Amino acid sequence: MSPIWLFDLDNTLHNASPHIFPHINRSMTAYLMQHLGLDERAANRLRMDYWKRYGATLTGLMRHHGTDPQHFLHNTHQFPDLPRMVVFDSALRHMLRRLPGRKIVFSNGPQRYAEKVLGIMGIRHHFDAVYSVEKMRFHPKPKLRGFLHLLKDHHLDPARCILVEDSAENLRTAKRLGMKTVWISRSLRQPDYVDCQLPSVLGLARHAIRSGASG
Repeated sequence: MSPIWLFDLDNTLHNASPHIFPHINRSMTAYLMQHLGLDERAANRLRMDYWKRYGATLTGLMRHHGTDPQHFLHNTHQFPDLPRMVVFDSALRHMLRRLPGRKIVFSNGPQRYAEKVLGIMGIRHHFDAVYSVEKMRFHPKPKLRGFLHLLKDHHLDPARCILVEDSAENLRTAKRLGMKTVWISRSLRQPDYVDCQLPSVLGLARHAIRSGASG
């Protein structure tokens, strides 16, 4: 039986670190300054604190400040020139073509942003669905509820799922549910809940075919 591949988006399918993440971080800090009345230093510190504590700044804002998630996501994901900000390897298209099994993007980002990035990379057609934070009912990874919403909405058996992620903490939740886990990382230490570690997502098809993930 073919696997179901669940792909994170940012820093897994493309490199968000050079342009996109710095822009989002600045936008989030500005949002906290404006809506919570903080200076830049305090806003940046709170943004980081919520991200480290909950895995997403949005979770902390909703929990402690009653922030409207739609308003937050809309205001923090505005990009002056997204096509020039997306950094990716065109070999990704070939890798996805070779990879056997169903594919779903599973991202903490908003739907509109995820769809745009996939469109810019020319790979949207390789995925059956894009499961964004809105579809998780604003329970982003690594929260268990977001995973459970995905499994229920798409009628997925976790034992058939393989989560491909750059975030080890998100993989920990996946492993608890019985999923296989692939960590995209150059770290020298591999956690015990990681089944496979690769320096780049581009090596995934070769590894999958070699290990018999096609069924």
